[in-house]
Formats: sequence, structure tokens, C-alpha cells
Amino acid sequence: MGDGAAAPEGPLSEAAEAPPAPDPAELEQPADDADESTTEEAEAAQKHGRHSMPAEPKAPRKPLSVVAWALIAGLIVLLGLSAAVGWLGWTAYQDRQAQEKRNLFLQVGRQGAVNLTTIDFAHVDDDVKRILDSATGSFYDEFQGRSQPFTQVVKQVKSRSVGNVTEAGVESQTDTEAQVLVAVTVNTTVEGQPDQAPRAWRMRILVQETGEDEAKVANVEFVP
Repeated sequence: MGDGAAAPEGPLSEAAEAPPAPDPAELEQPADDADESTTEEAEAAQKHGRHSMPAEPKAPRKPLSVVAWALIAGLIVLLGLSAAVGWLGWTAYQDRQAQEKRNLFLQVGRQGAVNLTTIDFAHVDDDVKRILDSATGSFYDEFQGRSQPFTQVVKQVKSRSVGNVTEAGVESQTDTEAQVLVAVTVNTTVEGQPDQAPRAWRMRILVQETGEDEAKVANVEFVP
């Protein structure tokens, strides 16, 4: 070795300097950083409405009280009564409609029998027109076809007949028609002849509905 280089004194291990010992404050630094991170997350959770605490369990639902059960039962009864009243009202309405229609059919049947048996030679044309005005269907066609010769015969013999209904009733009925059975007593006089004894006739008259609150005679047959 040269003279300018001084040999190190002591052993080699002492010549190399050992690294400095860590500062205790630096060892505690990561824990502080973790605390700060946890605090920041908690603040962020509170800011967004999140809570780290678990939700409290819901309290058990209380059973309905006697008053509540009574209210429910009363409501059920009220609904049942409303339905019953509605059904009874509808049934009463249908019965009333059927009765009104029955009365209409009966009235038309009675009047039809009177029209057919009340003929006066002095105004036979008006009598025939009245019969046709209260007729419909095949009966109208049939009577209209025979009206002219019928009028001529009545005028020729100068007859008068008056019919009086003694009994009448609805034999059968549907929504649109009814069979009306009518008993009529007919008094007939012919000019220049003795008075005739009253005659009793029975007719089965088919009455058909032709419009609202309107019905007409659709067929006539004499029954024993």
C-alpha cells in the first residue's frame, strides 16, 4: 500500500457505520394514518346517509283490538246489506215492469174484444177503422181483406151490436206477447126484427208488443 493511505484503525466491523435506529414517532405514524382513513370513510358514509350501525329490529305487530274487529265486522255486514238491498230493488223493478206489461196486454185484449163486437151500421166505417188501428200482423191483413164486404153486410141489414166484457185474464205471457182470454156478452139488434137474446162469446186474443208502452191484437180465435 502507498504511504498516503492510512490504514483504518480497529476491526472492520467497527469501521462500517451501523444504520441509525428508527425513530419511535415514525413507527407510530402508520397507525395514525389508518385512523385518519377510518375517520374519512365514516364521514363519507354519514354524508351519503349510510350508517355503520346495524338497524334495530322491528317491534312485533300488535294484534287488532276488539274495537277494530267490531269495525271490520260492521263493515262486512253493511256491504252485505247493501248487496241485499240492491238485489231486492232490482227484483222489485223487474216485477213491476212485468206487472205493467201484463196490465197493458190485458187492457189491449179487453179493448180488442169490445172493438170486434161493437159495430153500428150508422158509423161502421169508423168501427172498422178502430179495429184495424188496434190490429197488427196476420190479423190486420186478414181483417183488412174482409173489411169491405163486412161493411156492406152491416149496412145492408142495418144491424147494431154492443159487446160487454164480463171476464178477462192473461192466460200466458212472455216478454213480448200474451194470450188473453176474454168472455163477452153481445147484444145485437137488426132493424125491423125482434130483439135477439144476448149471446156469450169467449175469445182467445193474442196481443203483441209493438213499441214502448204499445201493444196490438195479432190474432183472434173463438173458443167454446
